[in-house]
Parts: sequence; C-alpha cells; structure tokens
Amino acid sequence: MNTAVPEYPQPLNAGRSANMRANRRKDTKPELALRRELHRQGYRYRKDYRLDLADARVRPDIAFTARRVAVFVDGCFWHCCPEHGTQPANNTWYWAPKLKRNVERDRAADEALAAAGWRVVRVWEHESIEGAVAAVVAALASAPSGAGRRAQA
Repeated sequence: MNTAVPEYPQPLNAGRSANMRANRRKDTKPELALRRELHRQGYRYRKDYRLDLADARVRPDIAFTARRVAVFVDGCFWHCCPEHGTQPANNTWYWAPKLKRNVERDRAADEALAAAGWRVVRVWEHESIEGAVAAVVAALASAPSGAGRRAQA
C-alpha cells in the first residue's frame, strides 16, 4: 500500500484556503462544549493528552487516565461521518485518500487503545451535548475505578 502523501493541491480560491487554514486540530467548538459540560458536572480529565502505547502514539481529545477512557470528538468532514460527511468536488485525487487515511488512523487508534485496556468513546460533532455527555458518563461508569493503581499522568 502506497502511503506517500501526494503533492499538495492548489487551493480553489483564497477564501477556501483561509477557511481550511482556520480548522483547528484541538479545542474545536464541539470539543470545548463537551469539556465544559463534563467539567460542570464535576468530571476531571486531561485534554489532548498523548498516550505512548506499545503499538501506537495516540492523542485523545479528552482522557480520563485513572479510568482509562479516551474520548474523541470527530468532525463530520474530516472523519467521514456517514450522516453528514461530504466528499470534496475539487482536488478529489488529494482529498479522497487523505480522508480515507483519517478513518484508517481512527480505527488503528481504537484498536491500539483497546489492546492497552482503554475504553474508546467517539462522538460526532453534530451530536447533542446531552448525548455526548451520556456516552462518556456511561463509559466512565462501566470502567474500573483505577483505585489502588497509580493513574497514568
């Protein structure tokens, strides 16, 4: 499998280029909203925390280290949401493989975390805050408390 990144395409126009440059890797609005609500409910966590696992290096958006729960807030475009993900009409030779690699990297991260004993929660940016918080709280409730074991910090 050829994983080489093709030459970077020319932007369609300056406005689109500025729009794409403004996309953040961390601290996105949906991520901030989820973190804010979790914090309001008394949950404490690490944000954008790097985990050096045996098989991979992973950076969950939110990590509950003592309970080994990793939370990812996935953007519909970047992670190919089945409901809202769209394929770009321009520079498809560049975008199709790039978006496919994003999804493959997500699955590899999920597998590496599961192999290391972590629970993975993935929420889409379009999900309600209430639904996202419920998914995280359910994962935390079913995770071992970590008592008697030093938290990875």
